[in-house]
Amino acid sequence: MIEGRFGELDALLAKHGVTAVAGVVFDIGVSSPQLDEAERGFSFRADGPLDMRMSQSGPSAADAVNKLPEAELADIIFQLGEERLSRRVARAIVTARAEKPLERTLQLAEIVRRVVPGSRDGIDPATRTFQALRLWVNDELGELDRGLAAAERILSPGGRLVVISFHSLEDRRVKEFLRRRSGTMPAPSRHAPVGANDSAAPSFKLLTRRPVTADIIELNNNPRARSAKLRAAERTNAPALPPHEVAA
Repeated sequence: MIEGRFGELDALLAKHGVTAVAGVVFDIGVSSPQLDEAERGFSFRADGPLDMRMSQSGPSAADAVNKLPEAELADIIFQLGEERLSRRVARAIVTARAEKPLERTLQLAEIVRRVVPGSRDGIDPATRTFQALRLWVNDELGELDRGLAAAERILSPGGRLVVISFHSLEDRRVKEFLRRRSGTMPAPSRHAPVGANDSAAPSFKLLTRRPVTADIIELNNNPRARSAKLRAAERTNAPALPPHEVAA
C-alpha cells in the first residue's frame, strides 16, 4: 500500500521502480468508513467536527464556512453542490457565523435544513451543501483531472482504466476525458476553430459507451451503490498528452 494522491500515481510508483502498469482503478469520493466515522466530519447525520479533509492538511470545512465571503460560498455551493438555493444557504451561513463560529457538522446541517425544503425523493436538504464543501476542501475535481492524466501516462498499451464515480460532476469529467482521448468527442460547430489536439492519435479505446450501474441484487446488498457509475477504457500505444493539455 502506498499513501498518496491520484495525481501523483506515476511519480509514487516510479519511486518503487514501477514505470508501467496493466490496470488502474479509481474509486472516486469518500469511503464508507469516512462517512461512518463522525470524527472525520463528512456526515450530516452524525455530530462531529466540521472537518472533511481527507489528508488532514490544508483548510477544513470549518475554515470555509467561517472565513469565505458570502458570494464565494454561494458559488462553491452552486457549482460543486449543484444547489439551486445556494445564495440562500450562503446567506444563512454568514448570518449564523456572525453569532458564533460554525464548528460542528450537525450545526451546519440544521442551518441548511432551515432554508432548503425537503425533496420528494427523501434526499436530505444538507446533502448538496456538504458535497460542495467536501469537493472544495479536497480539490477533488482537480485531483480527478490529475489522476486521469497520471493513469494515461503510466498505463501500458492494452492496459485498462476503470473509474467509478458517484455524482454527475465526477462522471461528466470522466466521460469527457475518455471521449476526448478516444477521439469520440462530439464535433463542435463547423464554424469553430480546430483545436491543437483535435487530430492527436487516440490514447484510449472506449470499453463502455454508457456507464455501467449496479443491478438490483447489488443494490439490495449495498444501497450506497445506487449512484455509482463505472466507465472503462483501454490504453492504446499513442503518446499521452502533456499534463497542461489534458484538462478540458
